[in-house]
Amino acid sequence: MWTEIGKLLFFHLLVMELHSTKGTEEECEDGQFQCNNKRCIPTIWRCDDDDDCSDNSDEENCPRKTCAPTDFACQNGHCVSGRWRCDGEPECPDGSDEADSICIRQTCPPEKFDCGGKCVSLSWRCDGEKDCENGADEEDCAADARACPTGEFQCHNRRCLALPYVCDGDDDCGDGSDEAKCAPPTCGPHEFRCNSSECVPQPWSCDGDPDCSDGSDEWPQRCGAAGGGKGGGAEGGGRPPAPPPARKLECSPGEFRCGSGECIRPAWRCDRDPDCKDKSDEADCPVLTCRPDEFQCGDGSCIHGTKQCNKVHNCPDHSDEAGCVNATKCEGPHKFLCKNGECIDSDKVCDGARDCKDRSDEPKKECGLNECQLNNGGCSHVCVDRPIGFECRCPAGYKLLDKRTCGDIDECENPDACSQICVNLKGDFKCECHLGYEMDPVSKTCKAEGKSPYLMFTNRHEIRRIDLVKRDYTQVVPTQKNAVALDVDVASNRMFWCDRFHRRIYSAYIHEASDPSRQLTLIDSSLHSPEGLALDWVQHNLYWTDSGDRSISVATANGAKRKVLIDSDLSEPRAIVVDPDRGFMYWSDWGTRAKIEKAGMNGVDRQILVSEGIEWPNGITLDLLSRRLYWVDSKLHLICSVDLSGAQRRVVLASTERLGHPYALAVFEDRVYWTDREKEAVYSANRLTGQELTALAENLNDPHDIMVVHELRQPKGVDSCNMGGIENGGCDFLCLRAPQITEHSPKYTCACPHGEELGEDMRRCVPATPSAQDSNSTATLNTSMTITMETASVIPPNSTGPRGPVVATSEIAVTGLTPAPPITSMADAQPPSNWTLHPSSSSSSSSNTSAGAIPTVPGEISNLSHHAGNELFLLGNNLTVAVLGIVIPIVPIVATVVFGMVCAGVYLVWRNWQSKSTKSMNFDNPVYRKTTGETEEDEIHIGRTEGLVGPHHHHHHHPSYPGPVGGMPSVGGSAGGSGGTCPPFIALPMGSALPDPATHWYTEQPTIAGPK
Repeated sequence: MWTEIGKLLFFHLLVMELHSTKGTEEECEDGQFQCNNKRCIPTIWRCDDDDDCSDNSDEENCPRKTCAPTDFACQNGHCVSGRWRCDGEPECPDGSDEADSICIRQTCPPEKFDCGGKCVSLSWRCDGEKDCENGADEEDCAADARACPTGEFQCHNRRCLALPYVCDGDDDCGDGSDEAKCAPPTCGPHEFRCNSSECVPQPWSCDGDPDCSDGSDEWPQRCGAAGGGKGGGAEGGGRPPAPPPARKLECSPGEFRCGSGECIRPAWRCDRDPDCKDKSDEADCPVLTCRPDEFQCGDGSCIHGTKQCNKVHNCPDHSDEAGCVNATKCEGPHKFLCKNGECIDSDKVCDGARDCKDRSDEPKKECGLNECQLNNGGCSHVCVDRPIGFECRCPAGYKLLDKRTCGDIDECENPDACSQICVNLKGDFKCECHLGYEMDPVSKTCKAEGKSPYLMFTNRHEIRRIDLVKRDYTQVVPTQKNAVALDVDVASNRMFWCDRFHRRIYSAYIHEASDPSRQLTLIDSSLHSPEGLALDWVQHNLYWTDSGDRSISVATANGAKRKVLIDSDLSEPRAIVVDPDRGFMYWSDWGTRAKIEKAGMNGVDRQILVSEGIEWPNGITLDLLSRRLYWVDSKLHLICSVDLSGAQRRVVLASTERLGHPYALAVFEDRVYWTDREKEAVYSANRLTGQELTALAENLNDPHDIMVVHELRQPKGVDSCNMGGIENGGCDFLCLRAPQITEHSPKYTCACPHGEELGEDMRRCVPATPSAQDSNSTATLNTSMTITMETASVIPPNSTGPRGPVVATSEIAVTGLTPAPPITSMADAQPPSNWTLHPSSSSSSSSNTSAGAIPTVPGEISNLSHHAGNELFLLGNNLTVAVLGIVIPIVPIVATVVFGMVCAGVYLVWRNWQSKSTKSMNFDNPVYRKTTGETEEDEIHIGRTEGLVGPHHHHHHHPSYPGPVGGMPSVGGSAGGSGGTCPPFIALPMGSALPDPATHWYTEQPTIAGPK
């Protein structure tokens, strides 16, 4: 019986196994579509107008598609974007969008150039680049470019050059034709001729700032205090030229001063990478050598030899991992990896010989079996049989999602796939351009429409301009002392720039900027060392950085209203850029902690964008279309970029040879432009690959800032501060763009000048409240602090002392002092004549007073001392010592020691006398009295900071005091008295062991926030 049951169970299991095997062969997984030929494909490929099953079964019984009005209907029913019609690339599977019958009839509008059936921007005509596939846009251009505009010089290479650059000693044409057949230069009557034959304005000589390339305008024999002649340059005679003096820059105590005047970090000294313009930071450096068992990095440092090629970057320049090859890989179609880890050639697999020690290359069941014959091996597209097993592959544009199924590759995940916009397609992708740009049919890059873009850059003594299409080279602003930063309002054709020598910000229309009388000075005060400049072209505000006072400021475009936005946690702010659409500004800081930061254009929501892998960030710029920030690092010799949140960092170019000392940069279209102070040139390269490096201008004189001028660089936006007929947003002072963090963020906020604050409506400016003005002072007074105080000994009425008052010091803790009402008059503040003030037991240590323990409280108040009658009073700023300078010993040290010993004996006798025959005034209030642990001899000065008036003040003039000090109440007179004068500081004993029953001379109890 049990045998029959066992047979039935075995038969049942065999049937279930066969059914399961059949189901595997015929059924597809969830999310897949089964073709008529039993293949399985992803469901999303169903009815997509592509034959993915190879029998077209996935495209059968599909609903007919209706293309949108903006789409193009292919002949097979597929829909593509109308912009892709006749663009030179077939998007329809049947190619009907590029059919000759459709594209040959295309008529170009007047602003386009006809390439012979295809249209390109008319501004691309004769720009030196073939934009038509047949090159028709560059034909017959020699006749069009035979002559330069009137007032320009034509180089032999047909480049046009401004006349001031002809015979100026620089090869501006690039072929030397502008310097050929030049007579020796002749300087004007108001110019100084350098020893290098240059001419500079006469006022620039001997101003402490070398302007000649050889520094001859500042040579000591001309400008020296002793015997400096007025001759110079060519008139200097045969005297040997002295080196140009260093620029008068103030370096921090921890910085290294270059011979050329710059200040750099001490860590950059002798690091085998010149950072000074004259390379003095690498002079007289010891030769670095490594031990035989060490590896020498590219920067000269040494690491242990075992750390080379260990897959860890131990050298700062990563040179320890360069050129390392991992020989343990066993990949590719010609290699086979045995199960025991051995690697053999694939042609040795299934050849009947044991090549793997574990015989894994000769499995009997798998050798000779073609798995691809059964359901294509389960592969969705291509199945390739191997000697052992099989491999699934995908056609171009696809990748394996798992080991068998192919899925589309999203080429748009690669940020360099397209110039601007990337559209992912099934098995392919399409590039598009933003509005205002057009796809170049040949280079497949986006190029701007409209006027030709041009570069503007500062060249120390001038601002120059280069047309990026025609290559015209002109001078915009001449005769500048040290122009370092600039920006342009493209819509109004107005430029802004700052001169670091004169410490001013100027403005002028570009076409009038060469005339000094047309240059307007916007900011000429409170500038220390302006470094960067950025214009909000929508709200018309000007932002700048100042490394002198470490601040970021903003002003209206006419300079009438200005305000400091950020003045904390800044070390060496350099470049600044703004994004008016999103309401953010960005700046670089190459100080002790190098970083790039961002904040709202109103100064809020400050955050660090880049702080790692950065050493000397100089110029920064924004690519608003791709929403990326680019910067140059002069120390690491890099051009990098990140998105506007600081993520997706990419290196555009890294080269010590190509990037000497990059300073500023600009991005437009597919090019990045930068100035190099070491190479004294302007360069450009492809912003996506870093290749195609080109020199645009060379032989310059310390170039700094650079920018691209084109209308598309400054997209038009809505002025949030002038909407709905409300001028300046209803603000009394400044209206600043607010950061657009969320859709509910405010469009703008108002700002007030220094000393004022926003009123209740957050628009009007009102005088700042005392609490706001004295916030620093209040914070200081409301914090527990240790104060070094002085006490005075006053001689009794009928007594005389050998040396007058004795000044002593003691340290007490004052906590939470609060202001008190003013006193009525000076007479009310005087104590009775029969009172004796007790000196401190620590009077012998008066010379040990520590000024460092005295807190600084804002206020233009000087410490004073004053005599009134027979009493000596001490006056001070709040609780600070008033007569610290009087007590400085003026007698010999030996005499002081002897006198101190005599005083010590007299003091003990006098102390015994005063405890029996004098009346002490003590603070009975336990809140005001010192707590246990303090000596009873400690004293406190009670003083006021009211203006000193009265009959006793006709001998000296004292500044008035803004308010009472500490928490002292009115002294003398009624408690509610107002006005009056300030009593001097009076030394009072604190914390006496026995309460004093006498009536105190003050009428109210002093108040202190709490006991010590």
